[in-house]
Amino acid sequence: MNEDKTLKYLTAAYGDLIGHRPCACVVTFGCQMNARDSEKLTGVLDQAGFLLSDSEKADFVIYNTCTVRENANTRVYGRLGQLKNYKKKNPSMIIALCGCMMQEKEVVETIRTKMRFVDLVFGTFNIDRFPDLLADILRRRVSDHDLRGEKPLIEVTETVNDRHESLPKVRKFPFRTGVNIMYGCDNYCSYCIVPYVRGPERSRKPSEIIDEITTLCDDGVREIMLLGQNVNSYGRKLNEPVTFAQLLDRIASQFPDLRLRFMTSHPKDLSDDLIEVMASHNNICRHLHLPAQSGSDQVLKRMNRKYTRQAYLDLVRRLREAIPDISLTTDLIVGFPGETEEDAEATRTLVEEAGFDNAFTFLYSKRSKTPAAAYDDQIDPETAQARFDKLLETVHRTAMKRTERFTGTVQTVLVEETDRQREGWITGRLESNLIVHFAGDADRIGTFVKVRITENRGFYLIGEEASS
Repeated sequence: MNEDKTLKYLTAAYGDLIGHRPCACVVTFGCQMNARDSEKLTGVLDQAGFLLSDSEKADFVIYNTCTVRENANTRVYGRLGQLKNYKKKNPSMIIALCGCMMQEKEVVETIRTKMRFVDLVFGTFNIDRFPDLLADILRRRVSDHDLRGEKPLIEVTETVNDRHESLPKVRKFPFRTGVNIMYGCDNYCSYCIVPYVRGPERSRKPSEIIDEITTLCDDGVREIMLLGQNVNSYGRKLNEPVTFAQLLDRIASQFPDLRLRFMTSHPKDLSDDLIEVMASHNNICRHLHLPAQSGSDQVLKRMNRKYTRQAYLDLVRRLREAIPDISLTTDLIVGFPGETEEDAEATRTLVEEAGFDNAFTFLYSKRSKTPAAAYDDQIDPETAQARFDKLLETVHRTAMKRTERFTGTVQTVLVEETDRQREGWITGRLESNLIVHFAGDADRIGTFVKVRITENRGFYLIGEEASS
């Protein structure tokens, strides 16, 4: 019996045990790369014969975890407590954990010793093993469905492995998805644990990326986001080095009807060649997410960001000169160790000077095992919160001013879903990555629609379908 048939057989046997076709729920925490990994997990479960569900009361629930901040771990632990209660009512329920959080030995040990209701644990480098691990856990469940006293099945390796791209995938949006072009990170920002749990930078071959995009386009995908922890350093370690600018130029030229995005870009590696490529292709979205993290040179140095405030602003200037209609968004951290009032003000004024369409602001969260966690000049929570509130007011005001330029214009919108608040309305996304809500039918989902923007709400827009 081949592997696919074995997995389907075991799923059916599990269904016989519980009295119905089993349903599965994949819950994603964290970044776009985690979201892409979850599409693979969902694909395996779908191919195995599970019904797919959004309910965490499903028969099989898997958390694809993030560990970029300490409170991300806390959030997962809290949700696990809820799953434990569900499992008390349904002992045959299967609970699985994977992702970055599982690469931490302390976390795995906590699960092994204190969370025995968890059935399966695997890490970021074990995703390719998910079909086999799923089969193993189903065998255990079918042979003895009451496993509350059993230890979790754990497989976590520190050996880098990127063989998971061959797994089947089920996309959240049939018309939009991400494509990994690289994995890992070599930057070692002092507050970030990603290089420790995702490993060093590895780039996929251009031919593999092109082949995947070709398959996705043939399957009806209209928009793709190229993904990497730092896409701007793509290709440096390939046997035949290729720059990200060269890769993006090739993709944009070969797929002129495909709308392209990418993230994340590290400012220190964003080249003039990349700016030129972005400016020369209409199918590359006029949006760039460019994390600044701070506007203070002193803080940037302690963060190990390897650029200055002025270098960042010079980059913004060059982008706007080449692409006048570009929308810029960023990430900002408030309350980093050693941050002074002057440093916090420098970050606030950076928002005004750069003119971001939006900024994702975060209170610094001490992350164990990172250099910044050992700094002895941590900022007290009250001071950090006050600075955060002041920064957030500036972000809101600046975003409202910047996005006002869309009011009265006609924009191309990729419709994503029905509006969750208003019946008879639909929701889509502009090139700028702004969300727009307008009246329309669900049959427009997955299509490009011309929309006249009638109202600016700062972080989203209201519009109406433009007459042809």
